[in-house]
Amino acid sequence: MEYKTVDHTLKLAGSPHQVYELLMDSEKHSAFTGGEAKISREVGGNFTIMGGGLGGKNLDLVKDRMIVQSWRAGDWPEGHHSTVTFLLEEEEGETQLSFVQAGVPADKYESINDGWRTYYWVPMSKALEN
Repeated sequence: MEYKTVDHTLKLAGSPHQVYELLMDSEKHSAFTGGEAKISREVGGNFTIMGGGLGGKNLDLVKDRMIVQSWRAGDWPEGHHSTVTFLLEEEEGETQLSFVQAGVPADKYESINDGWRTYYWVPMSKALEN
């Protein structure tokens, strides 16, 4: 099977702490995505998001700086996980978010690449403006 990598860099209003909390706090994550999230805040802990349609495990966490997780969608090949990395850097009162998702099945790449923009970056930006 062929795999691709999603790679996005963007600026978000708000601090790295605010962005980290949107990604790691179950209630805040649920609110900005509109789908139920249950997220462990521990390395090795599991998470499910989008009402259980996606899930994985926290591989490495550095509060307010970095999140590394394994991710899996229910329609992916059995046992396959991608690796997602969020890097957060404060830059002039905003946050630069560097995002990479490696190991995305090639046939799912377009929808996943677009999905990050539609279901994460746009609503996250709106949540941080409030």
